[in-house]
Amino acid sequence: MSNRLQELLSNRPLIAPSMLKCDFGNLHREFALLEQAEYPLLHLDVMDGNFVPNLSYGPMVIERMRELTTLPFDAHLMISDPAKYLDDYLSAGCDAITFHIEAVPEPTELLGRIRENNCLAGLAINPGTSVESIEKFIPLCDLVLVMSVEPGFGGQEFKPSALDKLRHIKGLLRDDQLLSVDGGVAIPTIGACAEAGADTFVCGSSIFNELDYSEAHSGLKAAIETVNR
Repeated sequence: MSNRLQELLSNRPLIAPSMLKCDFGNLHREFALLEQAEYPLLHLDVMDGNFVPNLSYGPMVIERMRELTTLPFDAHLMISDPAKYLDDYLSAGCDAITFHIEAVPEPTELLGRIRENNCLAGLAINPGTSVESIEKFIPLCDLVLVMSVEPGFGGQEFKPSALDKLRHIKGLLRDDQLLSVDGGVAIPTIGACAEAGADTFVCGSSIFNELDYSEAHSGLKAAIETVNR
């Protein structure tokens, strides 16, 4: 097990700010505030305008981000051909790389390539995709990501159907694997996600729409702890 994975596992539950919602005009300030608020992991939303109907940023921007913080990066590749660009994201300084089963229906080789490069390998699943499509690949993952909205845009409403997926996948995971949920995760929904088995929570609006990122972090964790008592 890598040191990075060990560190993340020991700090669960993990609140991961979704950088799609940050102020890109003031990244120095954003990273300073996120570090001060002690977030353990940053979620980088990479979109190609093809796999999803939106375009965000790629490895060049991530490389510049890497110079501004030591926080771990999970690059969520919402792109059609993640294998083609894998080396670029590894070189940019990503600590985890998550791609979609819908883009790579046979992900064994790509998951292996990611892990061989001392990077955590994640597999994501969309709301309309069955858990059965990823079941046999779960043992090869460090992280499984359940989308609770359609990928591509921030600010969408949480889909409760994600909870059944989380429960199903949680029953298939080892203790050294992370179960993440992304989309509409906020104080009203995060407790149900934790109860369903998630331990990593990608949060965008529920952090970046708040004036105080530390208070946002505390509030989200308190909502999880209420369920776990």
